[in-house]
Amino acid sequence: MFTHPLGADAELRPLEPWQAAEFAEFTDANRLHLEEWLPWAGIVLDEESARRFLRNYADKQADDSGRIMGIWRGDELVGGALFRAFDTHSGCCELGVWLSAAAQGGGLITRTCERLIDWAVRVRGMARVEYRVSAENHRSIAVAKRLGMTHEGTLRSSFPLNGRRHDMQVWAVLAEEWHGRGS
Repeated sequence: MFTHPLGADAELRPLEPWQAAEFAEFTDANRLHLEEWLPWAGIVLDEESARRFLRNYADKQADDSGRIMGIWRGDELVGGALFRAFDTHSGCCELGVWLSAAAQGGGLITRTCERLIDWAVRVRGMARVEYRVSAENHRSIAVAKRLGMTHEGTLRSSFPLNGRRHDMQVWAVLAEEWHGRGS
């Protein structure tokens, strides 16, 4: 129910508070890989903190201001995506993604982003989808390029994470560009 096939025995599904134990287990197993880029990897430490994190996104979904999805390969949670911000008034949203190291290299993140951008633009009428990424995260930058996003600039030293300040690149695709790509 409520699944979107991603190919290769993978699917995109809502990630909800009742799945907190699974999300906590995923985060714990992948913490070293995730915490280099994602601040939530340092706060999702157990089932209760995972439940709070997921409840926050359930509340955002209820307010139509964000949402979170998981990527499953078979019965295993291997990654996810979220709309960190989703502003229907301005028509702008921000997409974020993550994947376990073991699941990388098969195009799951690109297909997930395509599915979510398409939904945001075609179904929800978003005019702009942003994707913010550390200037050092070359794999995520490659995803933005594959999606046909435009690098609009770099916010220097704008993101503190793990005692370091990261330069954050802002990539975006506009609705008319997305419609024009024939997806």
